[in-house]
Amino acid sequence: MSMFRYDNQILMCEDVAMEEIAARFGTPVYLYSKQALVDACRDVERAFDGRDHLTCYAVKANNNVVLMENIAREGLGVDVASAVELQLALSAGFPPGRMTMSGIGKRDDEIKAALETGVRALIVESAEELEVINGIATSMDRKADILLRINLDIAAGAHDYVVTGTMQDKFGVPKGQAVQILRRAMAMPGLQVRGVHSHLGSQILDPDLFVQAAEELLLVIQGLRAAGIPVEHVDFGGGFGVQYKGFMQHPLLPIEQPECETFSVSGMIRPFVKLLNQAGCSISIQPGRCIVAQSGVLLTRVLYRKEMEGKVFIIVDGGMNDLIRPALYQSHHQIVPLNFSPAPHEVVDVVGPLCESGDFFAQDRMLPRVSRGDLLALMCTGAYGFAMSSNYNGRLRLAEVLVDGSNVSVIREREMMEQLV
Repeated sequence: MSMFRYDNQILMCEDVAMEEIAARFGTPVYLYSKQALVDACRDVERAFDGRDHLTCYAVKANNNVVLMENIAREGLGVDVASAVELQLALSAGFPPGRMTMSGIGKRDDEIKAALETGVRALIVESAEELEVINGIATSMDRKADILLRINLDIAAGAHDYVVTGTMQDKFGVPKGQAVQILRRAMAMPGLQVRGVHSHLGSQILDPDLFVQAAEELLLVIQGLRAAGIPVEHVDFGGGFGVQYKGFMQHPLLPIEQPECETFSVSGMIRPFVKLLNQAGCSISIQPGRCIVAQSGVLLTRVLYRKEMEGKVFIIVDGGMNDLIRPALYQSHHQIVPLNFSPAPHEVVDVVGPLCESGDFFAQDRMLPRVSRGDLLALMCTGAYGFAMSSNYNGRLRLAEVLVDGSNVSVIREREMMEQLV
């Protein structure tokens, strides 16, 4: 059951009216449902049907420590992409043995920090990175457990900027070079080859693409073993999409057709897990978006209505500095009013206050008519929302609050001017 619903025409998060959150904390503001977060974690875990595995939450999606603490309590591991994310993960209570470190450009100090922490594995993106990790590990008198990222040359993702698994992308090594590179790695005294990793892209909704990738990865593993290279672990990455369109349903809302008629994250994961089991490896995945996206909402207030030769602009107090996904990826976030009153629908652009034409949340979107002072909710903003925010135009980063039943708590204070000067 969704933790977001309309009750007597008032938008609720669990047992709290969102307008109360806006009144108490101001706008714009990010809010999250604790139960929605927990439910998403459990949906992913159900996909494994009791099989031994490790789900590593990708911190890049949302690095709020309180949210991460709740994810850790569900038994998930964590994937970090920097030394700062590593420290945040430790603060949230993730044990080092349930951590992986990803990233195509790890600095020497980040590699050292990962080795000192004792992470489960470093995910390696190039032959030269192997040399660097080996040098650092031997200087520390340690062995680094590594997984080699294999580029399977499969195009998948909702936008060109989030496709990561083709030969035109910067990630991983060509599958045809895996044997040669891992043979070199096995000869290095500071490395322990544990297996392979792959990651196709982001916001993928077609389960057949994951099945195709799993089949390709099985062939890579067979080739590696035939060459005498041990593969005991396979990390399948993430990229599991979520439904953004039509998330909220109400008779007074414009109809939005969901991206897929029938969809579940666990239903997307099960088929490729069944395939990967044939490899006889331990399995891990790295979901981010599907854990946190649908738990988060961005609340914003209408500042002005502006009409220009038939074009209607709804100018709100949130901008692309708070949520850059629509401007960067042309991503869709459903926008709904916090309170309903009988109002006609109209086609509008919902735009922010920044000095950029690209500062928009929606273009040519059908919405109920709104006026100055009305409150709007941008749904499914828990992933890559606050995490990608900035101080552009001197805007301060937002507060984040967590709703747990009828309780509301601040999990990140609104940024203050004094923190910038």
